[in-house]
Amino acid sequence: MAISVEEALGLIYSHAKSLGTEIIPIENSLGRVLAEDITALYCLPPYDNSAMDGYAVSISDAGKTLKQSCTIFAGDKDEIRLVEEQCIRIMTGAKIPQGCEAIVPIEEVSVVNEQVTLPTSIKASAHIRLKGEDIQAGALLLTRGTLLYAHHITLLASQGITHVSLFQRPKVALFASGNELKMHYERIESHQLYNTNTPTFVARAEELGCDVLFSGTAEDTMESIQSHIKSTLNADFIITSGGVSVGDADFTKEAFRSLGLETLFESVEIKPGKPTTFGRIGNTLILNLPGNPLAAALCFELFAQSTILSLSGRNDKYINTISTVMGSPFTMKKGRRSLIPGWFNGESFTPSEKFAPGMVLPLSRANAFMMVDASVEGFEQGSSVKIIPTRWCMSSEVQKSLITF
Repeated sequence: MAISVEEALGLIYSHAKSLGTEIIPIENSLGRVLAEDITALYCLPPYDNSAMDGYAVSISDAGKTLKQSCTIFAGDKDEIRLVEEQCIRIMTGAKIPQGCEAIVPIEEVSVVNEQVTLPTSIKASAHIRLKGEDIQAGALLLTRGTLLYAHHITLLASQGITHVSLFQRPKVALFASGNELKMHYERIESHQLYNTNTPTFVARAEELGCDVLFSGTAEDTMESIQSHIKSTLNADFIITSGGVSVGDADFTKEAFRSLGLETLFESVEIKPGKPTTFGRIGNTLILNLPGNPLAAALCFELFAQSTILSLSGRNDKYINTISTVMGSPFTMKKGRRSLIPGWFNGESFTPSEKFAPGMVLPLSRANAFMMVDASVEGFEQGSSVKIIPTRWCMSSEVQKSLITF
């Protein structure tokens, strides 16, 4: 019996758990997921310093002409005190001298023969960056489960952190099945097709941060499919396409069952992609997707992406949506949850003009899709909808409804 998308995702989230950890230099941690909380070791800035090139002064000297006593550069070690009736030339990032109450930018003073005339009004603490105003020692900087981007590396480097504990990348194994399929580097005959699904899955799994193994295309026999399964059971997650419908030569489900598959669901109330199957053999999760390219790709975005985000250890493992409006009117047949590909231009979503489960061209011209409730027969231009991006990951720490009603 087919289950709902919500039930299917619930089973995925409950069975796909984060993997082991490893220690990695921060230079190699981009796009990886933290397996530890990161706490600040030092204040930032570590001392009061100048935000401008200018002059260190006392507030009471506003409007006066003072002698410049010395110059302080960023990195100078000497402890310097401001002397009465004098000012100190100071460079950006240099440590604030004792007795300094403000920094006057160089463009706001008049200098003649090292005699510096100050403006008549000086604001206390002007252009002084205080110790710890950015980061206080002991503050929580990053939490376990955070996906690391470039500016997170900035944060880690600011604390002198050289290595971090990261969750291991999910190991994803892929193979296709079908006597009619050939890889893109093989010659095809008139009765054959190029395998587009597996290269798509390889690329998307790599985009999502996985280590990917492609074991080739299995023939439509029990022995061939079993051989491919056995060779990939050391992976965390196996994704296949084709062989999950009810045809006479569709052996994929039977081959997995013969090797101990525990089926968690084998049919989802969704169009296209109803025969999508999910289960596990031991600790290896299994996702069997339909053979039709568009159906397989869109179901990958829902079910494979959810599995990968969960295995990765991410806090934001739940697929999220973008709220937008329809860029054009659209009609459809109601009766089942439907996946509609299209283009989001930042302001509105326009469904693909022509698409069907077996097509590939609409995929290349779409950057998002919407999942429409079974009761919907269409939308007027400007109607509010929710879309799921396919060219970047939109996720959340809280599970939300993905359905457009």
